[in-house]
Amino acid sequence: MQEVAKFEALEMNQAMEVEKMSNLALLLVLALCMSQLLITNASWFSQRHNSKSAALLLRQLFQDPISTPQHHEHSIPDEEEEEEKLKPLQLSLATKRTPQFPGSIYAQSPSDPDVHSYLPPLRTLLHGKPEDDEEKIIMRALEIRRKVTAEIFKEAMRKGKFGITYATNLTNRLGPFIDYVMVEAAAMKRFPEFSESTFNFRAKTVIQDSNVVPLISVVPKIGKLICMSRGKIESIRRVVEWLKLIRVKGEFLGVALTKAGENILERNNDELDEIIEYLECNGVRRDWIGYVVSRCPPLLSYSLEEVRARVQFYLDMGMNEKDFGTMVFDYPRVLGQFTMEEMNEKVSYLKEFGLCTEEVGKLLAFKPHLMGCGIEETWKPLVKYLYYHGISRDGMKRMLMVKPIIFCVDLETTIVPKVRFFQDIGVRDDAIGDMLVKFPSFLTYSLYKKLRPVVIFLMTKAGVSEKDIGKVIALAPELLGCSIVKKLEVNVKYFLSLGIRARQLGEMIANFPMLLRYNPDILRPKYRYLRRTMVRPLQDLIEFPRFFSYSLDARIISRHKILVERRINLKRRYMLASTDEEFEKKVEAIVERRRRFEAGLVDDDNLSDSQATEPLVDNINPSGSGAV
Repeated sequence: MQEVAKFEALEMNQAMEVEKMSNLALLLVLALCMSQLLITNASWFSQRHNSKSAALLLRQLFQDPISTPQHHEHSIPDEEEEEEKLKPLQLSLATKRTPQFPGSIYAQSPSDPDVHSYLPPLRTLLHGKPEDDEEKIIMRALEIRRKVTAEIFKEAMRKGKFGITYATNLTNRLGPFIDYVMVEAAAMKRFPEFSESTFNFRAKTVIQDSNVVPLISVVPKIGKLICMSRGKIESIRRVVEWLKLIRVKGEFLGVALTKAGENILERNNDELDEIIEYLECNGVRRDWIGYVVSRCPPLLSYSLEEVRARVQFYLDMGMNEKDFGTMVFDYPRVLGQFTMEEMNEKVSYLKEFGLCTEEVGKLLAFKPHLMGCGIEETWKPLVKYLYYHGISRDGMKRMLMVKPIIFCVDLETTIVPKVRFFQDIGVRDDAIGDMLVKFPSFLTYSLYKKLRPVVIFLMTKAGVSEKDIGKVIALAPELLGCSIVKKLEVNVKYFLSLGIRARQLGEMIANFPMLLRYNPDILRPKYRYLRRTMVRPLQDLIEFPRFFSYSLDARIISRHKILVERRINLKRRYMLASTDEEFEKKVEAIVERRRRFEAGLVDDDNLSDSQATEPLVDNINPSGSGAV
């Protein structure tokens, strides 16, 4: 009883000092006093509902140091022992009754009618170490009060139908907000209506008045936002409602708020509306705004002058409003993610490929993702690699204009393995550069899902030999972009149906790789004309597969009529693979030679010479028939 009296005197002295302290010190001491009030209740511990277990607890807590064994006299309790000693106090302030069983020694909620019958003497928890000074006692009491506040917040979240795991994880990330609730709850003690209320009740009131739990269910990833708001939850709710008006979807509300900058909660709606209206005036449609803001939240942190400067940066490159709006929708980060200095550096580097300002504007409007690539990290290594393979600046310019996404991919993981694969199948090093310039799109295809299957199909189904596959790919890299099922396989089946063997088809493809890219509907009329009208054997087609590349009306039929009229039959190669002037000269030379021969004006030497140069003629039909 003397110890209790001394402790009550200490409490009274501390209460007198409270009036002289500052606001912050007042809050700290309030937390201590709340803990000390519970200590006075420990004197009622003799009224217990389980005398045996209580007696055992008292004997352990008030054990005389002299009666303890010698090896415990100088032992220092570790952190786990200290935590076990604080656990009864935490449980005593819990908001929810923990399960009990006969003989339990842990405390329940202070609201329980029999709580004082089994609360442990808290004096031993706060004054367990003689060397503890007053500051350590205050800090220990504050730590206990912080944990109690966290438990009250978890309970409020569980009532809001949040899972235990989610509530626990979120509470662990809301340290500043928990401190805010604890300080506000302690400060409410000064108001008359809360002067007699418990700390738990005041903490619940602070949480309920903030309406933070309903807001958590609306905004994902809200932990950082709550800490940013410094307890001003209403500012979060105001910005959330504004974001909903511009059609930002619920899953992106938290992302937009957390990545928009710390000043987003301080900006009023009028400032934000001005930015949105300016973007609308420059081609960004209203129903795109929510998507743009979701993907580029920093845009909301800029002033209207900064947004105008960024928009004008792209309009000065020749973009119209339609191109600008489409560009922002395709890649919203192009407008607000990078500094003006970075944007100017990248535009200047693109001009080094020989592009003018308007061409750069068209390029960025078509593929704005280029702005997201680093010059040192992505562009310069790629340029060195392309130059190593013999690609000139003009070739790089063509690649950039045809397939700009190549300048956005990773060199080591995307481009190098594909080039190495084509080198392995026989494509010469000096042909790699021509392949890249001619058809740069194949660098964006999957090596194992697209490129390798096409090569395997050509070698197994189309009859292309191993020694010719490199030549085929080098001459027609466009084959790599064809669908095996919808294109290549259909064409192969068509040629095999004509009576061409797989080995012969492989030789035809090696001579004219583009053969497999034509539509069978276009090939059928040409084949029919060759076989029925021109009455030529299939061997002509095997020897000259390029026959299918010429226009039926403009080249094949027109020239065949000329040959029929002149009673001449040329090989298909010389009939078609020449310009109109060259073709007329060949025809006139053959007609003149035949006229001289028929007139007997050609001697044997000249005749032998003419026959030596005559393999271009299949047959001369004196009767004038065109079909031989």
